[in-house]
Amino acid sequence: MRRQINSLTKSRGLENAILVSIILFLFNLIFPLHESAILSIINEVFVFLTFFFLYSYIHLFLSSKVDSPLTLVLNAGILAALIFFIVSIANVILGSGDNRSIGFFDSLFSVLMVFVFIGAIVYIFSTFRELFFLRQKKDPSTYFNTMLIFFALSFFSNIFLLFDSTLDYPRDAFYVVTIVLICLNSVRVSWIAFLPKKQKYYLLVIAVVLSILFGFDFALIGGNNIIRKMLYAFSPGVHTMIHLVMIYGCIYFAIIFFTTLFHLPTAEAFDRKAAEVSSLMDLTKLITQVFDFKELGETITTLTTRVCNSDSAWLITKKDNNIELSSVHNIGFVDADRITKSIFGSGDTDFESIEIVQYDSINSNTKHIGQSFRSIAVAPLKVHGKINGYLFAARNRENNFDQDEKKSVEAYADYAAVALENAKLIEESIEKERLEKELDVARDIQNKILPNKVPVSKQLQVSALFVPAFEVGGDYYDFFELDNDRLGFVVADVSGKGISAAFIMAEVKGIFESLSKIIYKPRELLIQVNDILKSSLDKKNFVTAIYGIIDRKNGILNISRAGHTPVILCRGDKIEHMQPPGIGLGLDYTSGFSSSLKELEIKLKNNDIVICYSDGIPEAKNHLEEDFGYTKLDDIIMANREKELDLISNAIMKELSLFSKNHSQHDDITLVIFKWKQNT
Repeated sequence: MRRQINSLTKSRGLENAILVSIILFLFNLIFPLHESAILSIINEVFVFLTFFFLYSYIHLFLSSKVDSPLTLVLNAGILAALIFFIVSIANVILGSGDNRSIGFFDSLFSVLMVFVFIGAIVYIFSTFRELFFLRQKKDPSTYFNTMLIFFALSFFSNIFLLFDSTLDYPRDAFYVVTIVLICLNSVRVSWIAFLPKKQKYYLLVIAVVLSILFGFDFALIGGNNIIRKMLYAFSPGVHTMIHLVMIYGCIYFAIIFFTTLFHLPTAEAFDRKAAEVSSLMDLTKLITQVFDFKELGETITTLTTRVCNSDSAWLITKKDNNIELSSVHNIGFVDADRITKSIFGSGDTDFESIEIVQYDSINSNTKHIGQSFRSIAVAPLKVHGKINGYLFAARNRENNFDQDEKKSVEAYADYAAVALENAKLIEESIEKERLEKELDVARDIQNKILPNKVPVSKQLQVSALFVPAFEVGGDYYDFFELDNDRLGFVVADVSGKGISAAFIMAEVKGIFESLSKIIYKPRELLIQVNDILKSSLDKKNFVTAIYGIIDRKNGILNISRAGHTPVILCRGDKIEHMQPPGIGLGLDYTSGFSSSLKELEIKLKNNDIVICYSDGIPEAKNHLEEDFGYTKLDDIIMANREKELDLISNAIMKELSLFSKNHSQHDDITLVIFKWKQNT
């Protein structure tokens, strides 16, 4: 919005300046001599409006286009030189102006010349304005606006002389006050302190040249010559404004010269501080832009030589009390490694704060390296009180690191530590994100492996749920339609959690799904599963499982258990835990597995509820590390036995969540519930 307002203001200022300039030009061609006071006053008003609108446009233009103070200074100097050239050539061609009458040609020339002068001095004055406000901490607009008012008063004070030639006191008074204000405002040159040392040398030369140039312009325009005569004939106010701007330039650049001269002794220190701030800003950007640890390390060592005024730099990182050379600048890896080992010895040495090590005091192992240093600054890379490495800055020069330079190295090391830690965390975050994406894929695959719906029949109601402890789990349940009357089901739990358990679970699913089509006895099926898993499971893994077949025609349930949690049978107001013998799949591949495995047959009655589950339910823990247990599970089933199966599942999960709300889930949860409805 502000840009749009400035753009509109500049556009209108330029349009108004052009319009008033055209009117002024035509007015002076028609009335070149301004013989009456009225014509002179009208002319002065148009001249002032031209100044005003042109200034309104140019100072807004400069405010948006300023690149550097030296650019403004050079532009002002070029225009001052242009005025000097025009005045000098005009004096040579037209003469001194004595006994010379002003004709039409002279009037036309003077009008064109005055327009050039007006444009030049308005631009120069606008330049002074921009330099006045540049780098100011407080708003000094009151002082500058006061000077503007007295510039305007000096301009119009010449009108008094039209009525009485003796009324020159107001003109002289305003003129003197304006010069005093020019002197006061010229001392506001804060921007000089922010120039680099090289630019300050340039500015010294430019200030001398421009101070002399503005002085010559003042003398030429104020002398008794044809230019002064033409300016007065055109407008006394213009002559006054040019005089004042030339005085302004002469005073301003003289003050710039002495101010710059006084700043030279501290210029080098300022340049160094500016380089430090710039490098710290660059490093701050790198914290969010550079993710590669190696690239960041190389950038840090490169910037260290510039920020810390050193000849070489290198970086080491620390992990498990071992140090590793990460990056170097202006020194070989072998040399940096030798110096580092000589400083830290066996690795037990730690520097809690920055230390300056004299090269001559280092172990003799470094005497044969390719470079010879005088002093080395060693700054720890600390993050949250932990030292993650060290930054080295080495000098070949005799002068040691002073206190300010030590602080610079230490501050830069702090920034570098944060940047390196951030890069490390980002790298870990990217790796974690990659793993999470892989886990998302694994979770999607596992969700497709588990049945998306439960079997439905008049005699048998079924409910099932699975809640993994992590992104993926090792629990598994499935249903198999064997024929029109029989339904096979399995509930299994792979030892362990996470990806490895999920892969085993996927393999177990394939085995059960294949064998369920050809083997109709739960015990025989589990024996075959155990034989197949012999080539897949290692000694660290095993699988517990329950496999059962329900005959939906006569209500017969046959189950066999391979080390899994007991099957709960809720019949009326009684709870019974059915636990036929059997060890886990993969624990024994001899005949001992088949001999331990038994099959149990249950004749179901109306409203019997059969619950199969994994150990994630009874072994869930609270904040006191107490188990949820079988008793609580039995009580929940008994209290909700008359409800729908999904409501029973919800009741179990609700109580389980409340019990373990202050403890993370440590194992997968699987729950499969059957309810037999006798066909009446």
